[in-house]
Order: sequence, then structure tokens, then C-alpha cells
Amino acid sequence: MLLDSFLGWFSMDMGIDLGTCTTLVCVRNRGIVLNEPSVVAVRKGTNIVLNNGEAVGFVAREMLGKTPGSISAIRPLKDGVISDFEITEAMLSYFIRKVHGRGGRLVRPRVVIAVPSGITAVERRAVIDSAERAGARKVYLVDEPMAAGIGAGLPVTDPTASMIVDIGGGTTEVAIMSLADIANCESIRIGGDDMDEGIINHLKKTYNLLIGEARAEKVKIQIGSASPLEEELTMEVAGRDTISGLPRKIVITSEEIRESLKETIAAIIDTVTATLEKAEPELAADLIDNGIHICGGGSLLRGTDAVLANATGLKTFMVDDPLSAVARGTSVYLENLEQWKDTMEHSEYGWE
Repeated sequence: MLLDSFLGWFSMDMGIDLGTCTTLVCVRNRGIVLNEPSVVAVRKGTNIVLNNGEAVGFVAREMLGKTPGSISAIRPLKDGVISDFEITEAMLSYFIRKVHGRGGRLVRPRVVIAVPSGITAVERRAVIDSAERAGARKVYLVDEPMAAGIGAGLPVTDPTASMIVDIGGGTTEVAIMSLADIANCESIRIGGDDMDEGIINHLKKTYNLLIGEARAEKVKIQIGSASPLEEELTMEVAGRDTISGLPRKIVITSEEIRESLKETIAAIIDTVTATLEKAEPELAADLIDNGIHICGGGSLLRGTDAVLANATGLKTFMVDDPLSAVARGTSVYLENLEQWKDTMEHSEYGWE
């Protein structure tokens, strides 16, 4: 422990929100220092990252759906877990190197990584192995709902119920927390990516128009909603006609996009109500006053708070800066690592 504390003076310990769509990195006492897409561009059929290992994040995202036959732009995480081990390692290595500096520190950093609460032991091991091979000295895992609750400033250590709904790109995490632990939790592999898929399928089925993931996300952001809007919106969207094979542009409305998102929204509501049904009576009573707090990129969909409030009868609040709540929570763990580390899953090897 003394050696690990001594080494901590010379390393830049960091917290990582390893998301399906976006990875955020924070450094102790400095806050969030990196926020980039979880995308890597490689030479097709290999794991060689383009541009001498630099085609990661924003650079690689610009290539999604636009690559020639010799290049693949890959999102190495799917549904909140690693789907491509080697590409994830390359991505983490790039992010750690970018934050930590190329040889600018004497030792490798300790890393706290937030992971979905519902992933398996094998998937957790894969995260630890990837981070260690990418340059971490010691890896600690923390469940995303707990990190989100702490990052949102909820009183998770108090003897009262705090409820968080974290709607990410690949997963939705719902948890009720009390006394610094999770009392009830549900995790489903449904999130913002499924909303995008719903939009793609709707346009293909209704208009015979094929669009990519990036354009579907743009539609979701610009006119998507979970509940009726005071003034409904329209938008032009371009893609490829599936019958003629030629480019085509159409005008779509927020009403039809809302219909295409209905299945995903319903699954999230079901997960929230299932979590509430399992809560102890005293915790359920606390939530009458404390309400539900929502975060994650999916929570930014218009009307999400309203549909959750209608479905549960509880007050629903959007946390400050919902996109970075989990990353801010890992930062708190970093600042109190000696106090919390015995409660966290961590790598078996490294300096102790």
C-alpha cells in the first residue's frame, strides 16, 4: 500500500467512463480532460490502427459509413461491453497515452473504469485485461449506476433512497441506492443505439430510404421525442432509395419519429417500474420525496422525464450535465481511492 501510494505521486491516476458511443476520461483534481467517440479506424482485415495509431475518437468517427474498401471504422464496444478485445485495447491505449503523456510520467496510472452493472464476470475480466494491456498499472471497476449517482451529487451514502436512470448508447442502468450501495438494480442492453436503429428501420419500411447510423442519430437529436411536443417539427433527410438505388431526400415529422422510438422507450419504462416493484417499502416511501434522477445521452431525448413521471407517478429530474455524470463519479472514486478500493472489483496483479 505504501509503495502504491508513493507511485501515485508520480502517475496521473484517471477515471474512465467506457461508453458504447463515447469515452470520457477524468484525472484526479483536474476533472474531465477527454471526451471522444468510442470509434477506431483500422486497415480492413487487420487490427492496425490508421495514422500510426492516431485514428481514434473524433478522427475515426468522421469515417463511419464513409470508408473505402481498405478501411474499417469500428465501434469496439457493443451494448456496453467489449465486442472486439484488441481494438478496445488500442483505443484505451490511445486515450491513456493522450491524457498521461508520451513518457512524461515515471509510472503507469491507476485507472477506475465504470462498467454496466449487468455484465458478466467474463466481460468484467475483459475490461480489466484491456486496460492493463493498454498501460494501466492497476484497474478498479465500479458499477455505472453508483458512479452516476455520485457524479450527480445524490446522497448515496445516506440512509435514504436515491434512484438513478442512466440511459446510455448501449445499455440502460436503473438503480435504487442507499448507504453507499445498490439496493435494487436492473440493467438492460437497450439504449440510444436502439433508438437510432428504430429510426433506420422506420424510414426503410415506410419510405424505402436507407440511411446510416450517424444520420439517424442526427434525426433523433433534431426532431426526436418521447412525448408529444407543443409544436411538432419536420426535417429533411437524405439517403439511398432501396428500390432505384439512387440518392433521394424526403421530409419527415417528429410524430412519426416518436412512433419509431416507442418500443425502446417502452422497454426503458418497463425496466424502471420493475426496479421500483422490487424496492423495500421504506425505500419506496423515500422516493415519493426524492424522486427519480435521469442521466446519460439518451435522457436528452425530449420528453423522457415526462414519460417516466407519468409512468411512475414520481417526480423526475434531469441531473446537471447528464452526459458526464458517470465520469464525474469515477473522479470522486479517484479522490477517495484508498477509502473505496476494498469495495471495488480490481485487477489481481500490480503494485499493492
